Amino acid sequence: MSHGINERQSWTITSKLAELASDKRAWLGVAIGTGILVHIVYLITHPYPAYGAGLYLQIAEEISTHGYDLPERIPLYTKDGIPFAYPPLMYYVSAVVMDITGVDPITLSRLLPGFVTVLYLIPFYYLAREILDSTPRAGFATFVLAVTPPALQWHLSAGGVVRAPAFLFALTGIYTGLKLFKTDDRKWIIPSAVLFGMTILTHPVYTVFFGTTYLVMFVYFNRTPRGLIYGAIVAGSGILLASPWWLQIVATHGVGIFSAASGTHTGLGGGLGRLLSQFVYPFEPNLPVIFFLGSFTGMVYLLKQRRIFLPLWLVTAAFVLGKVRFQFPAGAMMISILVFELIVPRIRSVVSKSRYSRSAPLVVVLVIVLLISSVGISFAASGLNSHHDSTTQPAFMDDNDMAAMEWIDENTASDSDFVVLGDAAEWFPLLTDRAILVGPWGVEWEGHKNYRHHLGLYKRMSRCPGKACLTKKLISNDVNPDYIYIPKGHYTVRGIDEYQKPWMRGHLVDSDRYKLVYENEGAMVFRIEEPMEPVEIPENGPQPV
Repeated sequence: MSHGINERQSWTITSKLAELASDKRAWLGVAIGTGILVHIVYLITHPYPAYGAGLYLQIAEEISTHGYDLPERIPLYTKDGIPFAYPPLMYYVSAVVMDITGVDPITLSRLLPGFVTVLYLIPFYYLAREILDSTPRAGFATFVLAVTPPALQWHLSAGGVVRAPAFLFALTGIYTGLKLFKTDDRKWIIPSAVLFGMTILTHPVYTVFFGTTYLVMFVYFNRTPRGLIYGAIVAGSGILLASPWWLQIVATHGVGIFSAASGTHTGLGGGLGRLLSQFVYPFEPNLPVIFFLGSFTGMVYLLKQRRIFLPLWLVTAAFVLGKVRFQFPAGAMMISILVFELIVPRIRSVVSKSRYSRSAPLVVVLVIVLLISSVGISFAASGLNSHHDSTTQPAFMDDNDMAAMEWIDENTASDSDFVVLGDAAEWFPLLTDRAILVGPWGVEWEGHKNYRHHLGLYKRMSRCPGKACLTKKLISNDVNPDYIYIPKGHYTVRGIDEYQKPWMRGHLVDSDRYKLVYENEGAMVFRIEEPMEPVEIPENGPQPV
């Protein structure tokens, strides 16, 4: 009798689970709930935001200061500042939010990215349902995207104040574009064009992702003259919508400013090297390979079945953009297909004659959900290694940095120039209102050569093991600051963990050139007592670094 009751109870529970598995609201709720949980864990473990957004929020403050006009230059990042040519939409949004609510930049850069990272799951769900033609598969794919480390790394962290909204606009625009190409219904042209314009006004790389995906959808779903015209109308209208920004930038700085910046990061396309970096590098042991294995296995499975849209989308995004996060809208859907078309049927066939034949596949899916969730949550909490000797989602500053920057703001002349070692440099101008002489942030608008010089010098100085190295770099590169800001103990350089050598402090304190003016447990500030005399470098000799 007891066995019969348990069996009926098991059947009832299984039936309820089956009903939930086909319920759109349940799947979307699981994905959104997981996204919220990831953000909460991130906030608990990150009193300061991961990575940097100091320049972004400095831009927002400059926009507010200029009465919401576009500034020509952004001060403090390098001696003369940097030209402003960034797409401005989210800087305006950030300026409005800070002006209306009074929220400080640090808080905004912790809260806004996570909110939008949850929000973009909604259009992705509808996009996945349109492509996969299944509520459970779309829901599972959305859940996977919610905890995918490459997406979280760039959207949940501080820079997500710009990147997460760009991803939101791109995913929503890809959904409306898919409807446009599949239905030939012209009502989708206007929202697609508006969303493309908003993406242009937010982030250039996501604009390329948006446009590349439209080309893939055109080729796969509507390779007709009409489809080509639809795509051209969307592209042209979006560019026109963004024209008040780019026309003013061209009038102020010339059209060359866009070409100057285009080659400073990974660029578009990359031949065999790009493919290797996207499809071999991700399998390093310190990365959560379950996501890559799942998506690539799913890609092989789909190619064998000649279902090429998702593999084509993934490979095109990987090749053109060279950034892993853009693989995972397609990758998350392929992981879902792998689970529901290979793993679940295999489990069902194994237990087909068992009384657990109905519940076992659901239990397996639940176990996979819990496993993948643990990876994403651990990533958000800096519990996984993204690089040797490094943690994921590292904060560029801490309480000691904040205390040191407050002291600098209150105790140094407003026109003082600084060299700041380590990633706290990215936040330094915003929080101290003092200039840094060396740093790559925003320098891409001045061209490849200047950007590479600043990036290389910043990294080498930040990793100097002692006084001799630091002094040599300053003198040979004609860098003459009033102060040097040096972290103590562990700190990061471009997100990679470094450790300040214990003898650095002693050597600097014993030097007549450097005078210690402030120190706490995590940072030191030295005033330069003697100017750095530049050395002559032969015209054709080695360049300073």
